[in-house]
Amino acid sequence: MEKVYECDNEKQGELKKILEADPYAEGSFARVGYKLKDGIMVGAEKGKVYLYISASEEFIKKADSLLKGLAEACKPETASLVISKIKEEEDTVASGVAMFGG
Repeated sequence: MEKVYECDNEKQGELKKILEADPYAEGSFARVGYKLKDGIMVGAEKGKVYLYISASEEFIKKADSLLKGLAEACKPETASLVISKIKEEEDTVASGVAMFGG
C-alpha cells in the first residue's frame, strides 16, 4: 500500500523527529522506508513537504496515528504526482546503475 502525506515546511523538523525516532525498532519508519520530498522538487505545492510511504496497511494505520495533527493525507491527484516523480527518480537511478554494471 502506498500513501503520501503533506506537511507544512515549518513543521518539517517535528516530522523528521517522528520519522527518525528509534530507527532500529521493529516497525519504525526507518525500517519500513520512506521518502521525504520538497513540494517544489516534485512539482507540487511550494511551502509543503511530502512524505511517501510504501508499507502494509497495518503500518499505514500506525503512521496515520503518529502523524495526526502534523501531516495529513494529500489529495489523490497530488499523491499521484508525488508517486510518479519518486518512481521516475528510482528508474533513473536504476538505469544509471545498470549502465555502469552495478
